[in-house]
Amino acid sequence: MSLPLSDQDKCWPSMVEKTDVNHEQINQQFDLDPADIAAHTPSLRGRKLTVAVAFVAGTGFTLLGYDQGVMSSLITGNQFEATFPEVVVEASHPNHATLQSFTIAIYEVGCLFGALSNLWVGDKLGRRKTIALAGSIMMIGAILQTTAFSFAHLIFARIFTGCGTGLITSTVPIYHAELSPSAKRGRMIMMEGTLIVFGVAIAYWIDLALFFVNWSSAQWRVPISLQLVFEIIVVTCVGFLPESPRWLVKHGRNAEAMAVISAMEDKPPSDPEVQRTYYGIREAVAVETSTSQGSLRELTTGGRSQNFRRTVIAVVCQMMQQLTGINLVTYYATIVFQRLGLSDVDARITAAANGTEYFLASFIAYYAIDYVGRRQLMLIGAIGQSIVMLLLAILGYINNGPAQIVSVVLLFGFNTFFAIGWLGMAWLYCAELVGLRIRAPTNALSTASNWTFNFVVVMVVGPSFNNISWRTYIVFAALNVAIIPVVYFFFPETGGRSLEDLDVMFALAHITGEDPVKVSLRKDVPLAGSREADEILGVSTGVQYHHTTKPATSFSLSSEARTPV
Repeated sequence: MSLPLSDQDKCWPSMVEKTDVNHEQINQQFDLDPADIAAHTPSLRGRKLTVAVAFVAGTGFTLLGYDQGVMSSLITGNQFEATFPEVVVEASHPNHATLQSFTIAIYEVGCLFGALSNLWVGDKLGRRKTIALAGSIMMIGAILQTTAFSFAHLIFARIFTGCGTGLITSTVPIYHAELSPSAKRGRMIMMEGTLIVFGVAIAYWIDLALFFVNWSSAQWRVPISLQLVFEIIVVTCVGFLPESPRWLVKHGRNAEAMAVISAMEDKPPSDPEVQRTYYGIREAVAVETSTSQGSLRELTTGGRSQNFRRTVIAVVCQMMQQLTGINLVTYYATIVFQRLGLSDVDARITAAANGTEYFLASFIAYYAIDYVGRRQLMLIGAIGQSIVMLLLAILGYINNGPAQIVSVVLLFGFNTFFAIGWLGMAWLYCAELVGLRIRAPTNALSTASNWTFNFVVVMVVGPSFNNISWRTYIVFAALNVAIIPVVYFFFPETGGRSLEDLDVMFALAHITGEDPVKVSLRKDVPLAGSREADEILGVSTGVQYHHTTKPATSFSLSSEARTPV
């Protein structure tokens, strides 16, 4: 069997010759009514549409960051402790360290349930409705948290809010990735990571400002209630955006999908690039739906689709993001700085400054993502994090004034390396790694993995510091070291390819027996929608395509297996 890999450009002359395709030809090629396409044209196009989608997605992740950071200082505030004495850690109540961690970590349990619910909700409702539902759940949860007067009330409210957070974080990356051009996808989704820490920084500064309102429960109720601002923006604005074209094609709404692609590219439906994108999506949907297996069973399949491999990589990626130890800093920043000898006020000021530096450091990845690549940034981050955690352990053992000062600086350094390699990367990588058929369930599982290990880390850190002190850093140093070979040997490069191109890449790796990581680093992998890609996907699925240049041909599938070439 031979697969032509270097002749993919041969299909482009005929595409260029058909630049002036008229509406009748579009109708013949794709069974679309131009009037139907026009009727579904979004109100925003091109850059305006891209910015609007990025704004809504970014607001959703700013909300995530705010929720993660807001409890950092509140948990040790005098008004919060007065309302919920269960979180006050004293020598007479050593078990309260566990309850303090539980108060923070129980939010992740709700996030886990929310992410898993996307296995059944995501593809049924669509991306937009799922985001709106998640935002509405979070609004109710924020109100419940703000009005809490008992420990049980607070715990329930945090679980409820977490359900919305898990649902929104397992949907927004997919939605954003599917509405972003491949050339800009990396930067656009990495900006979500930047906005996570923007939310963290906002929460730290608001907590600091309200810390001085030590005569009223507004000290903690106001910071919690302010998340409603982000939630209202998300729920309101997402209604003005189009649905994902990939979800639309999957559900047979082809004219609407063509209208959205045309708006994304800011080109007419007759444009060759718009047609190639549309054809690539229809081709991917046809290939992925040619099997009778359901989406959940599909997660365990191998073969040319490599669904099981891709799902495992996504789940492991999100797991490793949490095992780096980032939430040791994010959730416990104030407590950690107090342990390093800073006063209550100084610890909160330093935590706010730490969050701000974290935000600024995230721009490094934003500018580097499309030049350096996904794998390289993850490796740089893991190596840097390992070194910082090891140094923190050594300085914790020394435990004198100068060592504590250096430790404070190193915590800023840890955030910097995490921002470069893992902050937005895990969300981007998991959203773009898998095929359309399993994208929603896989992202639900990977996000559930994130929240599961988030819970484990946040729950363990408090008691760990109380029992083994500076040795906690050794544990995280070892975990970061373990991440390095996993990324190097098992994580393919996904940058510079469309979401459909990645299906071709994995199918080619299976057919040729090569390592997907090595195939991902090649430059001669055919583009989705090209004849060479059809050859690869046809061999991998038993689907027969017409032997004419794409996309200027009718979309036709046969159930007969194509003869390998």
